[in-house]
Amino acid sequence: MDLNEFKQSLQETHPPKYVDIYLESLWYEGKGNWKKAHDLVDDLPGPDAARVHAYLHRVEGDQANADYWYRRAGTTRPSGTQEEEWEQLVTQYLK
Repeated sequence: MDLNEFKQSLQETHPPKYVDIYLESLWYEGKGNWKKAHDLVDDLPGPDAARVHAYLHRVEGDQANADYWYRRAGTTRPSGTQEEEWEQLVTQYLK
């Protein structure tokens, strides 16, 4: 699966089979279901969960909380758009 196929899957009712929890979270956010996306990663440990969590709080508009999670992920808030960040994350987790 590539980025375009993942984007096309947003037309479906359910996320693609066999994607990891991070892609599932990004899929739900891509569908506009921020709460479901957040619930999936909220209690997960590790830098990958923190990275997706940071992005979700950026989308929410809570920049201070987002920056906290970016630090937990070992990175900083990207300077690009939220859409660019979503695509970068999807591409990263599809590999």
